[in-house]
Amino acid sequence: MACKFVRYSPPHPSTTPLLLIHDPDTTGPSTATSAIFIIYDIFGFSSQTLQGADILAHADQNHQYQVFMPDFFYGKPIHPSIFPPDNEEKKKQLGDFFAGPASPPDTAKKVPDLVKKLGDKYTGVKKWASLGMCWGGKIVSLTSQSGTPFSAAAEVHPAMVDPNDATGFKIPVCMLASGDEKAEDVENFKKNLRVENHVETFGDQ
Repeated sequence: MACKFVRYSPPHPSTTPLLLIHDPDTTGPSTATSAIFIIYDIFGFSSQTLQGADILAHADQNHQYQVFMPDFFYGKPIHPSIFPPDNEEKKKQLGDFFAGPASPPDTAKKVPDLVKKLGDKYTGVKKWASLGMCWGGKIVSLTSQSGTPFSAAAEVHPAMVDPNDATGFKIPVCMLASGDEKAEDVENFKKNLRVENHVETFGDQ
């Protein structure tokens, strides 16, 4: 299973105040003119997700970013104990979560307005990219279609890969799949893309 948990203590305190729109976690220099809108996985603000946000914000001194990660689950992500969903109770909990707070279509509808509100507050940001992790990858696919507020997109260990989503992409995309994704779906997703793309599978992840 590709989702694992590690402990992480951020070395960089947030340089910009938290914005009360789904209480996003914010990192990166406030002077950066490019921003990354991260859509986490169903485990919310896990340590490795926060670590990834800090790495993206600070690792390259020549290309720094403001990074925003809204809390779509309002502090109530799925609990790791639900995985694997190996009994009926766990399956029901997971199904209810995806039908409720983690509904991909409902979440995708919120994204453009969130980006606009963030842009209104952080006026120095001139360009936005999206990054989705697992469940967040599906949201990236749904928000990379016509009218997208993003200039580029990336999906890491994407869940619910649907080749039909690829036909509507309007921006360049990088998909980094793991061994958990169905190889045929990933291959057909790439075939259906009509934009600049990089699709790669890490089978040992």
